[in-house]
Amino acid sequence: MLNNLPDVWSQLAAIFLSIIIEALPFVLFGCLVAGVIETYLSPSLVAKFLPRNRFLRVLVGIFAGFFFPSCECGIVPIINRFLEKKVPTYTGIPFLIAAPIINPVVLFATFVAFGNSFKFVLFRFLGAVIIALVVGLILAYKFDDPILLEKPTAHDHMHHVAKLTPWQKLWSALTHAVDEFFDTGRYLIFGSLIAASIQVFVPTRLLTTFTHRPIVAILLMMLFAFLLSLCSEADAFIGASLLSLFGTAPIIAFLLFGPVVDIKNLLMMKHYFKTKFIVRYVIAISLLVLTISMGVSLL
Repeated sequence: MLNNLPDVWSQLAAIFLSIIIEALPFVLFGCLVAGVIETYLSPSLVAKFLPRNRFLRVLVGIFAGFFFPSCECGIVPIINRFLEKKVPTYTGIPFLIAAPIINPVVLFATFVAFGNSFKFVLFRFLGAVIIALVVGLILAYKFDDPILLEKPTAHDHMHHVAKLTPWQKLWSALTHAVDEFFDTGRYLIFGSLIAASIQVFVPTRLLTTFTHRPIVAILLMMLFAFLLSLCSEADAFIGASLLSLFGTAPIIAFLLFGPVVDIKNLLMMKHYFKTKFIVRYVIAISLLVLTISMGVSLL
């Protein structure tokens, strides 16, 4: 069917579908987890398992991401449900940052993409941990304000769930997952369409003109990561193909920035989080990625 379209539209459709196909399983997985959280996780259960110390709670949020094989496509609805269940922002947001980067699937993909080299795996892992730690500590000790949009919720939801049979609880979890999937899916589609359009209509040479200056090259690769909106399981292979052109530090910026801030991710965040928080979040992540990448360029 795509063969009957003009070349530019055929390319647009192919890229759009590739992004959707790549991201959809992770969004579905994230929505299923969100449904389970909504049904089975209570605020009292959260309070029982989280340490009381704020710093330790930040660390829990960061390193829980290592055991959670999810990319940025499906992590936003999960974080929304965690925060609704009274998980502190300084635990949830570090998880949002770290999980798409430091989970074993992404680290192994990075290892393979760069010729079985641990160099980029180490830089990517440490960079993600530093970013998540700094943002978590800022939220824990400086800006611990509510970040979720205010939405009408049923206050007796957990009381109602407690009365359900096991099969009814399972059905409730699946129902919430389906609702979450269709609610989030529209943002994925819209974001993927924007990302595909940019890849087709914005000439690559505009993004690769000033690669001889490290700071400019780093900023360009951050912009490139934002515009491409790749899943974190796949971005390392694109980064590896650009290594000879840009160098190590800009590629590190690409690998750190894209999984945390991209088009489809921000559109999904806009559905759940306050605009003021999103703006601060993007600024903080941008400055941290720029600082880390400049540090790498000096090594």
